[in-house]
Amino acid sequence: MSASEGTTENKLIAERRRKLAHLRERGLAFPNDFRPENSAREISNDCELTDTDSLAAEHRRVSLAGRVIRMRGPFVVINDGSGDMQLYLNNKQLPEELAERVKLLDLGDIVGVRGEMFRTGKGELTVRVAEFQLITKALRPLPDKYKGLTDTETRYRRRYVDLIANPESRDRFVLRSKVLRSVRNYFENAGFMEVETPMLQVIPGGAVARPFITHHNALDLPMYLRVAPELYLKRLLVGGFDAVFELNRNFRNEGLSTRHNPEFTMLEFYQAHRVFSDFMDLTEDLLRTVAREVMGETRFNWQGHEFDLAKPFRRLSVRDAVVEYCGLDDASTLGNLESLRSLAHDLEVSFDPAWPEGKMLMEIIEQKVEDRLIDPVFIVDYPTEVSPLSRSNDADSGIVDRFELFIAGQELANGFSELNDPEDQAERFRAQAEQRESGDDEAMYYDKDYITALEYGMPPAAGEGLGIDRLVMLLTNSPSIKDVLLFPHMRPEHGG
Repeated sequence: MSASEGTTENKLIAERRRKLAHLRERGLAFPNDFRPENSAREISNDCELTDTDSLAAEHRRVSLAGRVIRMRGPFVVINDGSGDMQLYLNNKQLPEELAERVKLLDLGDIVGVRGEMFRTGKGELTVRVAEFQLITKALRPLPDKYKGLTDTETRYRRRYVDLIANPESRDRFVLRSKVLRSVRNYFENAGFMEVETPMLQVIPGGAVARPFITHHNALDLPMYLRVAPELYLKRLLVGGFDAVFELNRNFRNEGLSTRHNPEFTMLEFYQAHRVFSDFMDLTEDLLRTVAREVMGETRFNWQGHEFDLAKPFRRLSVRDAVVEYCGLDDASTLGNLESLRSLAHDLEVSFDPAWPEGKMLMEIIEQKVEDRLIDPVFIVDYPTEVSPLSRSNDADSGIVDRFELFIAGQELANGFSELNDPEDQAERFRAQAEQRESGDDEAMYYDKDYITALEYGMPPAAGEGLGIDRLVMLLTNSPSIKDVLLFPHMRPEHGG
């Protein structure tokens, strides 16, 4: 904002404060006794009139409240969250006291009105106001009605203004709510039970990620915000709940980007006596179902890429993906650590020489392959050493029965056949603990109680986590995760 713009805004705020002071003097500031009985959407739907019944609207009495978004002479447009409605405020036809209040009206104020419906000469559905109440005096002016709120950073920092000024933002979050409802319905209809697990944990587990650390004063213990609910959900499988899901908030102390936010929403679900390929089929069906219910179709566009979720998703192994997208003739160069280091050097992939073979392979995937996976594809056959909670493949112990789903160059889901062998799991936890001691802040902790749970016996199962934020990004054609989070994390403003 320029200095001149700031000065103008300060003058407008000062004038609005003067009007509020006038209302305070008369005991009319911020009343709380108006009860709207109608909504703009309801009135509009009921008054879709033909010529033969148009007289019915002229005498319908309504009561509604909303924010003033446009003013043109005696015509004022309000929005009540369900839609817009035009008001006709003719001071000559209002009692003197109400007419005086109308003179104090500004864009952004919240008003309550009662009156009769009519249509203007142009056919516009309008309320002829007979009773008027200024419910909330807005002290700050709204953004320009033609430009809206266009500054991206301001939209994220002041989402409340974005929602007022930009209807497309409001629509995006309404759609997000519908996605969550559709996901819940899908799993409940499939026989899954929704559960809740701790966000505050003594040991952060379930994902290879750096946690947020806090402290419990009464217990005098360090505690962690969960990075994933996985280990608690699998404890429930041990306890006899065979199909569970959680729409959960996770927290990871990692960087900010168009795809990452320190806290985010995940869907995690687990089912006994299933394998990872079952959940690949389920995931395809889930996404198609949600798209149909929320969008009305399975075809959509994201940043210039066309997708049709009705088509079968491709399935490709980690090694075949590297061969295909890194221009290799075959997988022979992926057979040992030295050749992987040489390949990484040739591809200009940054790496730590101390990394093992599986970690090297995954770094090549992450740096050179993932952002090129545009059409829906399941990447399978992940190295065991980077999958500490997954069941090893029966034919090849070097890989696990795991998949990750990629769409539009970003990971959307991660699932696998669960490791239910307590001795194998304990050994993998020990390996993770050694990596932590060597300086890997993202390696897992050793969770003794989880091993104890497995020792009571967990049925074979499949599990999966799916990113709700990224799914909403895809369905709403949003380029950044900040577009689909009501209050994304931002760096503090200068002086904040």
